[in-house]
Amino acid sequence: MRWSGKFKAGGEVSRLAAHIDLLPTLADIAGIDELPKGQVEGRSLVPLLKNPKAKWKDRHLFTQVARWRTGSEPTDHMWKGFAVRNARYRLVGNSLYDMAKDPNQTTDIAAKDPKVVKSMRAAYDKFWKEARPLMVNEKAPMSPTRPYHVLHAKQLKEGGIPNWQPPKL
Repeated sequence: MRWSGKFKAGGEVSRLAAHIDLLPTLADIAGIDELPKGQVEGRSLVPLLKNPKAKWKDRHLFTQVARWRTGSEPTDHMWKGFAVRNARYRLVGNSLYDMAKDPNQTTDIAAKDPKVVKSMRAAYDKFWKEARPLMVNEKAPMSPTRPYHVLHAKQLKEGGIPNWQPPKL
């Protein structure tokens, strides 16, 4: 990011951030002091944009693929397709990676660091227990027409879909 007079261009921030941090960052830039409590989980990146070495409390970020059949109990799928990340480690299923030493995730160190695995699994368990009550549409019927597929078929019938051409830069 760059903003003349506000953030230095060409800086590098090596702290863990995610998409959830964009809204709090933009709100901070816009001068909005408070976002809705309990609805926005990210944090403003402005302190890091001003000073890449600013204090930044470590946290866990969670990924859950969340692909299960309509009507299924989500908790039956809790330990499938998930990952937990903090500043140093990433737990994917039962595999643990040291992201500082092995950013390509080539060496599973779970057997060497069982305490880290246990801690990250506990953090994910806590996250799931907070998230599960919010999954209120699990028994809602799916659309019988699958609108995206209907529109795609219509576009094909009415002249097709042009081949995408990369833009010339």
